[in-house]
Amino acid sequence: MDLAAVEPSFLSLLPALVAIALAFATRQVVPALFLGIVTGGIVQGIQTGDLHRANIISEFFLPALGSPGYAKVLLIYLWSLGGLLGLWEKTGGALHFARVVGARVARGPRSSMVFAWVLGCVFHQGGTVSTVLAGTTVKPVADRHRISHEELSYIVDSTASPVATIIPFNAWPAYVAALVAGSIPLIPDASTGTAWFLASIPYNFYAIFAVLGTLLLALGWLPWIGGKMGRARTRARDTGALDAPGASPMLPSRDPGIDPENARATGYAPSLLDFFVPIGTLIGVAVIPYMLGRMGVLKDGDWINEAFLLSVLAAMTVAFVHGMSLPDIIDGFIEGCRSMTIGAIILGLAVTIGLVTKQLHSADYLVGLMGGSFPAIALPGVLTALCMFIAFASGTSWGTYAVVFPVAMPLAYAVNPDPAYLHICFGAVLGGAVFGDQCSPISDTTLLSSMFTGCDLMDHVSTQLPLALVAATLGAAASTLAVVLLD
Repeated sequence: MDLAAVEPSFLSLLPALVAIALAFATRQVVPALFLGIVTGGIVQGIQTGDLHRANIISEFFLPALGSPGYAKVLLIYLWSLGGLLGLWEKTGGALHFARVVGARVARGPRSSMVFAWVLGCVFHQGGTVSTVLAGTTVKPVADRHRISHEELSYIVDSTASPVATIIPFNAWPAYVAALVAGSIPLIPDASTGTAWFLASIPYNFYAIFAVLGTLLLALGWLPWIGGKMGRARTRARDTGALDAPGASPMLPSRDPGIDPENARATGYAPSLLDFFVPIGTLIGVAVIPYMLGRMGVLKDGDWINEAFLLSVLAAMTVAFVHGMSLPDIIDGFIEGCRSMTIGAIILGLAVTIGLVTKQLHSADYLVGLMGGSFPAIALPGVLTALCMFIAFASGTSWGTYAVVFPVAMPLAYAVNPDPAYLHICFGAVLGGAVFGDQCSPISDTTLLSSMFTGCDLMDHVSTQLPLALVAATLGAAASTLAVVLLD
């Protein structure tokens, strides 16, 4: 039986609910994700009436782990970034950057967190790339100034996807424009869809509140940061313990590398080139072709994969030129890759459960619950809440956009065809999906934010969630107020 012909039901939500509930209850992400996938197999077998469709290996694991998306995970995060981190540990480049640049820019906890916030905004080409670059770059500086890993992971995560939706120099506008093109008469094509994305940025209230709230937290001006986050801050400042007792970071903190003061003993003296050449290569190769593509100079401006690979080669070249032996370079690269193994496993499980929710039409079921009409004043808040839940359950904002936008825009147009009202609803979908993506323990940005800041995943989720919920509540209230002001 064709799964597409099966009417989705509440059972479609069970895999994501099981994974999320077990992750919170046990703090063990790997078995939680695996059991969520097993649940998906059972549900698919029930929905189709075909026990062969319950085979999670052939139905889910092989298609997901054999996909170009997961191949990119292995290339970028396991080999390229893992290798780069291993090389920085071998050369001491990250530690040297922390001492030299950190001494000038980050002179204490507050300036260190502001530095992290600025980097998150600068590295905004996409949520995933932002979390990796910002986390990797700022962690040595933040660790030195006793910034808890819970605080750092929140800043990195909250300046990833939220920033990408309000600073539109990335792929998000084009992606969303393709989804909304032709959905209502006011958006006849993709170019108009891009214009609508840009015009709706002021109404993307969740992202605005999330980014500004994170800055206030970094400055120490946020009046409430949640009990667990407050305890993490106190613990780190008073005792220097950057992780909570019993925490299990996916990328454990290790010896940060060769101490520059011991250069004679080690035979290698690190310099800022060890850090800035790979980072410069990464940013330059990723951003410059992208901008040229936007200007029409290049046909394909997406060179992200090449950028990460070339950054590793650049780090190897700098180390070799400065006198490190080739065996030591390869040893650093391999050690770095080995440290990323558990992260690659978790990301593989996350990719797989994403396929599960897609095949079971989990999001379609939730959207279907919206059948019927809504008062105009209530629709933006309802869209925000719906997208929050779908993205939290599925771990993806882009996937949420794909199923919600084609329904949300015609619904909003039927309720009130006023362009201003439609922009408010457009922004509500943008922000609600970003919240779920940012906070879900099965989201790639959540996983990578915790991984590259050295934070325990569930500590990151549990300390981030209260702050994000405040921003989401304010965002929904602002959307409702905006509708009121239209009258």
